[in-house]
Amino acid sequence: MRGSIVTTLVTVVSLLGAIQEVKSHKDQPLSRIAIHKTRFHLNVQAYVKASPSVLGSNGQHSEFVMVEYSSPKPTHDDWIGVFSPADFNASTCPGDNKMVETPRICSAPIKFQYANFSNPRYSNTGIGSLKLHLINQRSDFSFALFSGGLLNPKLVAISNKVAFENPNAPVYPRLALGKEWDEMTVTWTSGYGLNLAEPVVEWSIIGGEPKLSPAGTLTFGRNSMCGAPARTVGWRDPGYIHTAFLKELWPNSKYTYRVGHRLSNGEFIWSKEYQFKSSPFPGQNSLQQVVIFGDMGKAEVDGSNEYNDFQRASINTTKQLIKDLKKTDAVFHIGDICYANGYLSQWDQFIAQIEPIASTVPYMISSGNHERDWPNSGSFYQGLDSGGECGVPAETMFYVPSQNRAKFWYSSDYGMFRFCVADTEHDWRVGTEQYNFIEQCLSSVDRKHQPWLIFIAHRVLGYSSTSFYAEEGSFGEPMGRDSLQKLWQKYKVDIAVYGHAHNYERTCPVYQSVCMSHEKSNYKGPLNGTIHVVAGGGGAGLAEFSVLQPSWSLVRDFDYGFVKLTALDQSNLLFEYKKSSDGRVHDSFTISRDYRDILACAVDSCPATTLAS
Repeated sequence: MRGSIVTTLVTVVSLLGAIQEVKSHKDQPLSRIAIHKTRFHLNVQAYVKASPSVLGSNGQHSEFVMVEYSSPKPTHDDWIGVFSPADFNASTCPGDNKMVETPRICSAPIKFQYANFSNPRYSNTGIGSLKLHLINQRSDFSFALFSGGLLNPKLVAISNKVAFENPNAPVYPRLALGKEWDEMTVTWTSGYGLNLAEPVVEWSIIGGEPKLSPAGTLTFGRNSMCGAPARTVGWRDPGYIHTAFLKELWPNSKYTYRVGHRLSNGEFIWSKEYQFKSSPFPGQNSLQQVVIFGDMGKAEVDGSNEYNDFQRASINTTKQLIKDLKKTDAVFHIGDICYANGYLSQWDQFIAQIEPIASTVPYMISSGNHERDWPNSGSFYQGLDSGGECGVPAETMFYVPSQNRAKFWYSSDYGMFRFCVADTEHDWRVGTEQYNFIEQCLSSVDRKHQPWLIFIAHRVLGYSSTSFYAEEGSFGEPMGRDSLQKLWQKYKVDIAVYGHAHNYERTCPVYQSVCMSHEKSNYKGPLNGTIHVVAGGGGAGLAEFSVLQPSWSLVRDFDYGFVKLTALDQSNLLFEYKKSSDGRVHDSFTISRDYRDILACAVDSCPATTLAS
């Protein structure tokens, strides 16, 4: 993402005849640690101690660890790095690291904190302690004390090892809608390869007989990454990702499930039990509530400093979503998922953060620049934003009902909603495979039964007065509206929601930059245009608006928040924008109409006619 609070790396590339300015975040503080320059200055008088040494004895997959340390020569820029696996001293490093000298350490810490964070007098006493939060990441942990700051690290002391009782345990289940309306998918992560155990899900309708469903297993290696840091200092083994398909579900019914593994001796290793509600039948007239936002990222509850507060607000958004979970049926996180930017340990941190949400309701994602973009990797934009991931972790960690996970566009039916999800990191213009998909998705829905047609994409293909779009003069992604606005108008898309710009903005029902209605909050009858919404304030650092507010821009908010759509019935929809800080509604509108209003012709929404016809 682009914003004034971050330092940017600008690369100018030629893209199919268009000159596009590409910017890449440098806000991943792990990238500021010159870990490959580490020198060994081990001091027998220094120490690092971590306790307890065994975590998760009661089955939990996260726990706080007390880290105590001392240095005979303390400085203000001493820091503690958390490493996993615990044996982080590498004898060999990947060939991508073209160093003059062979580096001693080739793996970045999974998090870090300054030694004086909770002990302001550390620089004088040389004694300090930190309470750090760990999650089960399939390996053991150690803690190292460094001097010399982040740019010239000197390893002073290393702690004892800490590990979860079962590091291979099945963890962090995440639900997703399947390709059919009566299907739910369950994906989870573990350390069990197929040579060790068979992945299974035990599930049943509430009160019914439990059944077992097998799961498929995926993983990926360092060579699947497209570049550094993902395939160098940021690499960490992702474990095994398992996905099961629960089929022929009864509509709008509650189910229980647990994920696990059958060992070779016939014993089972199980997660705790979870619940979900199945999807309504397409067109089913019931209360349906869907949350949408983009660009959330992750943050650490212990205040550790791997993101320099760039995504601190993501914790607030997560807390509000959990608080409102009983009134949420599905979540769409529309790109820029966790901002790992090539530091793969952060994906585990993210799925642990959202586990209370994703284990309970479908957590649907779309592709953003921080998941996909990398030069010469097939992405539409040639930026460096994925940190060399080029889409592989996102496409493996989460299931989406696309025909090809490498092409992250798909449709989802949820009751009275049809969601058409685009992939802005692949070409969407007229004549492309994705353009054809978008038209098919918009045109194939039966609006008698599914009246609420929602278009979703990461980059703003519609309208935004965020400053970086205003400076380009396009007030949206260049070439976005040129290709797609005729489709939105022809098929009468109600609402289009985007991320990428880290703020909130809502337009009037608009077509070709002209408001088709002057109503602001209570729409009745035909909209005659599409309402475009930017909901990119999920948690990453905010982006400024242009000084001048265009006539089509009704509401702008420089703050964090998320959007909630509530289909009350087939004639009434409630839209709400809620603040992440307190969950209160900051903006809202309603749409009330009948099927005949959808059929009514508006500008460019019906076939052209002449007197002869």
